[in-house]
Amino acid sequence: MSSHPGLGVMIKTLFGGDSDAGEAVKQSLGKTITALELTEDDNLVLTFEDKTKLKLWDGGQSCCESRYMRTDDNLSDYIGGQLLDMELRDAPSQADGDDDAHDVQFLVVKTSNGQFVMSNHNEHNGYYGGFYIEAAVLPQ
Repeated sequence: MSSHPGLGVMIKTLFGGDSDAGEAVKQSLGKTITALELTEDDNLVLTFEDKTKLKLWDGGQSCCESRYMRTDDNLSDYIGGQLLDMELRDAPSQADGDDDAHDVQFLVVKTSNGQFVMSNHNEHNGYYGGFYIEAAVLPQ
């Protein structure tokens, strides 16, 4: 991860950010997935058999950086499986030019049908690094 966390990441890290994120994931563990979607605004949304939804996103936006989420996995392969766990893994930072950086953090989602990997990207000028993956249970 970048050695220069952006202001949004620093503030949320220093002041605890959204303390409900871990609880949102815990509430969703063991539930059966009925739909998975990577939305146009780079949110991963898991819908469960009980009609609840879990939304995950990178909430570390500060200013001028470009943040986005991608996957090479076929999300439909995991529908019908139970959500078992999630894990974050940092990738080495990559320089894109003189002052530009491209950071990647992987969100590994483990299900009873196997695991899939979401890659969270942050392209910035070297001063807006870091990630702040957030989670929330959406109202029905």
